[in-house]
Amino acid sequence: MLVNIIVGLAAVIIGCTAGYFLFRYVVNGKYRQAIAEAEKEAEVMKEKKLLEVKEKFLNKKAELEKEVQQRGQKISQIENKLKQREMSLNQRQEDLSRRKQDLDGRQQRLDQQRTALVKKEEELSKMQLKEREKLEELSGLTAEEAKNRLIKAMEDEARTEAQSLINEMIDDAKMTANKEAKKIIIQSMQRVASETAIENSVTVFHIDSDEVKGRIIGREGRNIRALEAATGVEIVVDDTPEAIVISAFDPVRREIARLALHQLIADGRIHPARIEEVVAKVRHQVEEEIVETGKRTAIDLGIHGLHPELIRIVGKMKYRSSYGQNLLMHARETANLCAVMAAELGLNTKKAKRAGLLHDIGKVPDEESDMPHALYGAKLAEKYKEKPEICNAIGAHHDEMEMETLIAPIVQICDAISGARPGARREIAEAYVKRLNDLESIAMSYPGVIKTYAIQAGRELRVIVGADKIDDTQIDALSADIALRIQNEMTYPGQVKITVIRETRAVSFAK
Repeated sequence: MLVNIIVGLAAVIIGCTAGYFLFRYVVNGKYRQAIAEAEKEAEVMKEKKLLEVKEKFLNKKAELEKEVQQRGQKISQIENKLKQREMSLNQRQEDLSRRKQDLDGRQQRLDQQRTALVKKEEELSKMQLKEREKLEELSGLTAEEAKNRLIKAMEDEARTEAQSLINEMIDDAKMTANKEAKKIIIQSMQRVASETAIENSVTVFHIDSDEVKGRIIGREGRNIRALEAATGVEIVVDDTPEAIVISAFDPVRREIARLALHQLIADGRIHPARIEEVVAKVRHQVEEEIVETGKRTAIDLGIHGLHPELIRIVGKMKYRSSYGQNLLMHARETANLCAVMAAELGLNTKKAKRAGLLHDIGKVPDEESDMPHALYGAKLAEKYKEKPEICNAIGAHHDEMEMETLIAPIVQICDAISGARPGARREIAEAYVKRLNDLESIAMSYPGVIKTYAIQAGRELRVIVGADKIDDTQIDALSADIALRIQNEMTYPGQVKITVIRETRAVSFAK
């Protein structure tokens, strides 16, 4: 049994050994075959790579040769251009050398001519000196005296010609400039119309019967004192039938007092407590109406973005007048005129209209100010964030500030048009008479003036001069001097026409 096992094991071992050697032989054969195939493939790939590298090298070489050839062509072109420039420079240098020679020759000839001229000038000066001495001996005048007489004669002649030329230029300017200016102004005025109101410091309140006067006065005057204290006005109850006079310089206070009286009389209850209640209520209503008026005015004129305080100030203009012209109507009229005139001149109509509406806001201040209303209005506009050109137009419309934009003279002109048109304003008699006297006295202060007459409500000044004291060539200068002096020294609406009259009269008597 053991022998069989040993024999079996030996057979297994011999079998395994034989299998191992057989496997090793098979594997080694396949390995050698794979190595041979790999070497063949590597050789083929090596040849392909060498061919590709060689092809790329040849291509690169061809490109470099082409580039070198192109650069050589460019270099040859540049060399040709340089040669051409060198040739042109040589030619220019030759031209310059020839010109220099010509100039040198000309300079020599000019020097010779200059020397000859100097000699001739010396000879002429000697001859002129001899002739001058002969002329002085013959005329009996020295050269300086003759020169002065000639200069004076030429000055007189030049002055006469200049004056005639000035007159012609003035006439031409009047025919053209005045025509165009009047056309623009008339077109502007034709598009604008407004009503005027009379300026008063009193308001007459009408009542149904005189019995109401006693109730308004109250016991021992309590009611009228309470009403005056609440409204800040003076109430005059006199013998005027069916009328009570409300007196105050502030038109807003007068309006509050008038409305309060109307409500108190309609209600029938008149006592101090009721008076204070009604006055407070009416004051609030008037303030609301002022704001509403300002808003409505801004909307009607198409002006947007106004500060609420400026809107309130514009509304207050409704209760203020200037020389009988309602201030709000005047502001609206000026704004419309500014817009029309700015449109005619090709300027910004919105800015012109805005400046025209706000130009008199300094006349309705909430607090008293010592500043002129134009400067105060500019200060208010600046305070409420208006643009600099608007502020300048407001402050400069009475020449109290230097004009910086084209809107400023337009506002000034339209303000004058609105105030100076017929029927717009009324003037106090004393001021009117004083203005006429000032016009006549200014004209009488000139020498040669005999009489002066201010006519057409001070819009024309007739000046009569002596024919033996002033000639025809001087009357134009006199008219211009008087106009300039009136313009600088006086304040007046519109314009004043100065007419100088000179006439010669011959008088004889038949006996």
